[in-house]
Amino acid sequence: MKITLKLTTTTCLLLAVTSSARAMDVSAEDLMQRLEGVAPVAVLANATLLHVPEEGEPEVLREGTNGWTCMYPGGDPMCLDGAAMAWAQAWMSKTEPPATVGFAYMMLGDEGASNIDPFAMAESADNQWIETGPHVMIVGSDAKEMLATYPHEVPEGAGAPWVMWPGTPYAHVMLPVK
Repeated sequence: MKITLKLTTTTCLLLAVTSSARAMDVSAEDLMQRLEGVAPVAVLANATLLHVPEEGEPEVLREGTNGWTCMYPGGDPMCLDGAAMAWAQAWMSKTEPPATVGFAYMMLGDEGASNIDPFAMAESADNQWIETGPHVMIVGSDAKEMLATYPHEVPEGAGAPWVMWPGTPYAHVMLPVK
């Protein structure tokens, strides 16, 4: 349930990117501290920062200048380039991903997701739930040729690259970094 709710929030964030920031209880500096380590310093330093409150609408805390968007929705902090944001929007709206290749940093890891079902809300006996440590992702329909070169099951210990959500339009390469 956590993953779907968090990623539904991500969809809302996509709509919030163009809105202006308004008074809120979290500052850009607070969010920057929480996001420290999620992506390279140069990416985070000039990224759009989105605050995802537990209740209410996501809010742009700072407009970026480098095409990256960084956020901390629940326990899955991330930074996505523009193509990865478009891919995430397609995934959450269950539409065809754009013909692009995107990149996402999740260097603080995640709280878990199904490796085979992009819309699984919780761990089950048959959905290959995996909690991934620090990793990056290559996403988008133009990355499909890459998918054939990686295993479609999580390697033991999740320490080598693999394809998450194989056989779906949202298949992408997971690249652990530790």
